[in-house]
Amino acid sequence: MMLIYDAQSPAPRCLRMFLLEKQLQLPATTIDVMTGENRQTPYLAINPAGQTPALRLDDGTTLAEAVAIAEYLEERHPEPALIGHTPEQRAQTRQWWRRVELNITEFIHNAYHYAEGLARFEPRIPVAPEAADGLKRVARDRLQWLDGLFGPGPYLCGERFTAADIWLYVWLDFGESVNQPFDHGLPRIGPWFERVAARPSAALSRALLSSARPA
Repeated sequence: MMLIYDAQSPAPRCLRMFLLEKQLQLPATTIDVMTGENRQTPYLAINPAGQTPALRLDDGTTLAEAVAIAEYLEERHPEPALIGHTPEQRAQTRQWWRRVELNITEFIHNAYHYAEGLARFEPRIPVAPEAADGLKRVARDRLQWLDGLFGPGPYLCGERFTAADIWLYVWLDFGESVNQPFDHGLPRIGPWFERVAARPSAALSRALLSSARPA
């Protein structure tokens, strides 16, 4: 039986929101990343990278990386489509998804590691506190760049709400909570953010999929 290894962190929240939009319910267990449970031997035996989320497949193997898990679940459960029905739609979604990840969310992520999350991450990974302000500046600049690319909307892929919207929304929302606010006055991203925030999955995904570990 499939099992999600969930956590209170942006990447797992992306997956939670993805599942909610797909109306797909999967059993989940919570990994306490705040205390470093994901860096301890039992979890490392499941996912040697020590990251969340992860997905145990029906055959007992484990799939890691939130994007890879989302792609896998879309293939297993194609409706409603959050990546796309056709090769063209899937390519368009992945285009925006990559723009979001490579230009914005990775900078938010690392800036958090090196600044607000420094005390938590310094014992675990190499950190560069001197880089934090620059990373935040790059994220803001690239979001403005993305705003300029934004088409007629209402979403990144036009009329289609996709995984790319989920990933950008969750990370911008996370940034708001860790001293990385974005410019809500951006003419396209500002209204887009409020539009996505109004979706039921946005609020519901803040809570863990499961409040108790399965037996």
